[in-house]
Amino acid sequence: MAEFEFQVNGMTCEHCERAVTAELSALPGIVDVQVDAASGRVQVTHEKPLERVAVESAVEDAGYTVRTWPAATNV
Repeated sequence: MAEFEFQVNGMTCEHCERAVTAELSALPGIVDVQVDAASGRVQVTHEKPLERVAVESAVEDAGYTVRTWPAATNV
């Protein structure tokens, strides 16, 4: 298992948190998603490597944009 954290723009409420959680949880290999709208923080736990473009696309499908990625982007 591995974890990484990144920042998302535009989230303001629980609905935002649920939307981002649902889209990311649908990606293969993701086992847990923790979203905090107030800080814009998203923490993802995954069991296999993820493609950054897939994560960005899932966030965009929820209606938001990725603001920052971790320094080591071995997502």
